[in-house]
Formats: sequence, structure tokens, C-alpha cells
Amino acid sequence: MTTAPTPTPARGGGRTRGSARRRLACALAVVASVGAGVAFLPAPASGAPERPAAQADAPGVPAFYDPPATLPAADGALVRTEPLTLGLRLPGLNGRALPGTATRLMYKSTDSRGRPMAVTGAYIEPAADWDGPGPRPLVALAPGTMGQGDQCAASLALENPFDLDILGGTVSVGYENIAVYRLLAEGIAVVVTDYAGLGTPDRVHTYVNRVDEGHAVLDAVRAARAVEGASVTAASPVGLYGYSQGGGATAAAAELQPSYAPELALAGVYSGAPPADLAAVLEGVDGSALASAIGWTVNGAAESDPALLPLIEENLNDAGREALAESAEMCVGDGMLAHGFTESTEWTATGETVGGLVAREPAARAFLAAQRLGRARPAVPVRVATGVADDTVPHAQARRLAVDWCARGADVTYVPVRLPNLGDGLVLTNHFLPLIADQGDALAWLTDRLEGEPAAPNCAALPRLP
Repeated sequence: MTTAPTPTPARGGGRTRGSARRRLACALAVVASVGAGVAFLPAPASGAPERPAAQADAPGVPAFYDPPATLPAADGALVRTEPLTLGLRLPGLNGRALPGTATRLMYKSTDSRGRPMAVTGAYIEPAADWDGPGPRPLVALAPGTMGQGDQCAASLALENPFDLDILGGTVSVGYENIAVYRLLAEGIAVVVTDYAGLGTPDRVHTYVNRVDEGHAVLDAVRAARAVEGASVTAASPVGLYGYSQGGGATAAAAELQPSYAPELALAGVYSGAPPADLAAVLEGVDGSALASAIGWTVNGAAESDPALLPLIEENLNDAGREALAESAEMCVGDGMLAHGFTESTEWTATGETVGGLVAREPAARAFLAAQRLGRARPAVPVRVATGVADDTVPHAQARRLAVDWCARGADVTYVPVRLPNLGDGLVLTNHFLPLIADQGDALAWLTDRLEGEPAAPNCAALPRLP
């Protein structure tokens, strides 16, 4: 097993937070923001060979992502690691590159059918010292929608923040790198999961599968603590951060943690714009710029439950079958270019929407119902934020998650992000802008939990909030 270079020590000499730390956080965030539109520095080759031709189902994906025939027994056990060079980086002091030292991971998890699965991701050891109380904390970042092609994996986006492959038809932007760099600038270690089947060619990415995503997030925490030279330990407080698909993944992880990973020292969970009710989300993305998410959802459902395949085949027309096949190879950028603002009525044999088909098919309805969030009580403070004008991952169903958790006695901080409606179905305005507008407050809330400060739940005020 190869590992990243030895990281720097976890603690400094008692330096306090101040203007220098804030300037560093701002500088790194700006660099990450620039990288969302252009490759700031060319990402060097990782050293791993690309997949053999027989396995080349995605462009530029190293052989590292191919799972072995046998996986370890323990969930969260490392399968392999290798150094990962961050595509956005700055020279640092004392030979420590900013924002830190990254390691590519493959670890074992368990899917919703109880099968062992290999999941990839990345761990980043910060160059900055942690100046808060106690040991260096760890945040598991669950990425928002990246797509379904293996080349869309978030760990690859850390290496190449902007991937524009005209011939391969791929447009992938590592927008989650902004949050990653802001956390690292505060001395917080970060582990990023690629989820089930995103990067690894052995299965289709099970997009918005509640159990698969929750397990992948929790097992990423376990895997990070086993990275050679990592400064995080079993005593390190753990936070979960996610928006959109990532918000659903962290919400699922919060609900599953008491039974699946009770040993993890969770301190707080941020769930932004969570797709808590997939039936409502299917209606929201239909005809929007993110219509490809319908294809990713259907493809993921078929991977999770092959018994749904005859039902899918029966109800789709040729255009629908082609759209599903195409979507399985696409990242979010090319998905928008290929299928943006498409109505799902164009893909069904009856001219119904996909949401309408789900409503009348008991097996499909039961599958979506099994993904519903809000039926279990998180054991730690949670922060739910949603844009009040979000019509892609509809605001009402995300707010409902906060209501359901409050009813179960959870420690919930609900935040409505008030921005004007800038255009129905545009995604980048009503759905993406709340992520940016709320990110600073979300990270500050999570950092407070990692420092041991109690949350201020507002369930009592929830009926008065939009």
C-alpha cells in the first residue's frame, strides 16, 4: 500500500485565530473559486496507469479506481491509498504546500442490499494548524450532484477542478473544492467520498440511494482515521457537510449513525437543500436544467433493485432508453448541455411524466418511499438550510425534513435562505446560489460544533419561518 508523504503535526505553538487566519481562508477560497471556472494549475499525473482498454468505460480514470476481487471484512477498512496532487495549490511556509497533503483512498463499505462495495475518495491533511480546543477535527464532505460517469468523481475533481473534454463529451466542475479549502484553511481535516459506483467501474452510481450514501459517508470517516500519518484519531470530533445530493447523504448518515457507526464522535451535521422526498424532487427536476437527474435516479434505482428493470423497460420509449444510457456516462455539465429543460414526457411510452409513472407503479413507489428521509432521529445537532425559492430540489420537501426531525425530538437548526426567484428551473440561480450565500454561515455553525459549543435549536420558531 502506498501512502501520502508524512503530514505536518496537528498542533502549533498556541497561535490564536486572527486576521492572518481569515486572510488565508479568503485567499484559498478565492483560489478554489477561480478553479471552478479554469484549471489554476495543471494537475500532474497521479502516477497510476489508466485502465486497460477492456475497462476504459470513463476517460482519464486511473486504474487505482478498479476494485480488487476481494474486499476487507470491516466497514471503513482501507483497501489502498496513494498520494493525490491537488490541482489547486499554493506554496506554503516551511515546505508545507497549501492547503495540505492529499491522499487518494479506496475503502470498504456496505450497500443497501447488504453487499460489500469498494468506495473511493480523498483525505486531505491540512497545512494549517488547528487552534481550537482538543484534537484536530475531521469533516466528511458529501459532494453535491457530480453526475454518473466515473470521470465525475469528486476525488478526481480535487486533482483537476475543471475538466472540459470536447471529444469525450465531458464537462465537470469541482465546485465542492471551495468548501474543502475553506475547512482546510481553518486547520480542519477533510475526507471526501465519491459515493457508491462513482469512480469505481464495478457498478452504476446509485444516485440518491439513502443507505448507500449514508454508509459511504460514515465509512469515509473510519477510513480517514486509518490513513498513514493522519493526525485525526478516534478522539477527533467529526462533522458532516453536504448540500443537495450531499445534503441528502449527510442527512442519511445522521439517521444511520446510531446503529451503523455508533463509535464515531459526531459533533454536528449540515444538510443543505436535502432531497428528502424523491417523489417531490422528480417533479422539481423535470423540465429543469438538471433534467438528467431523472436519468441518474432511474439508473441508480435499477442498480439498487434489478427487479425494477422490466418495469423501466416497459414504460420507456426509445428516446428514454437512449437518454438513460447517455446519462449514465455524463457529468453534471454535459448532462445539462444534453438534456437541460427536457420534459420527461418525451421519454415515456405513454407520454406521462416519470413522476406520474412512479405514482401508479407500486414497486417504483415503494422504492422511492424507502429513500425518504425524516423517519429516524439524528443523535447530534443538525442544521437544515434551504433556499425558499428553490424549485429544483423543492424548498417545501427540504423544510419538511426539519419539521419531521423536530417532531422526533432532534436538535435542529432550520435556516431558510431568502433569495429572490431568479428563474424557474435554472438550477444555477434558485438552487446553486443558496449554497454559496449560506456557505460561510454553514461552515461557521459546523466549526462551532467541532469546538464543543452547544447549538441553538429553533424548532419552536419553525412554524413562523418560511
